[in-house]
Amino acid sequence: EQPVESGGGLVQAGGSLRLSCTTSEDISSSYVMGWFRQAPGEERDFVAAINWNRGNSAYADSAKGRFTISRDNAKNTMYLQMNSLKPEDTAVYYCAVLLRYYTTDYLPRDISEYDYWGQGAQVTVSS
Repeated sequence: EQPVESGGGLVQAGGSLRLSCTTSEDISSSYVMGWFRQAPGEERDFVAAINWNRGNSAYADSAKGRFTISRDNAKNTMYLQMNSLKPEDTAVYYCAVLLRYYTTDYLPRDISEYDYWGQGAQVTVSS
């Protein structure tokens, strides 16, 4: 079942936004979920991922120190808190679900490994 993103919008540089991604319970219970982004004319790039059960997370270098990925088990919702936003963060942000168990800290970053994708949420950061 397709996850659904929300929370995108327009913000000035230095501002913050929080994206949400809601899934059905049978998808989110034991798997990996991630955020990717795609700027116009660019490839879709990894931003962050989280192991739903273990809670460990991973970030792209561009997101480290500014973005935080988290999940709320009761709401079957994943979040991406984005602070200190820059114009280069402007992109469509996609939520993705990977239907595979991981018992280590490894988290996939390749789009080909993810099974379900949301429709995307536009984030625009003005200078």
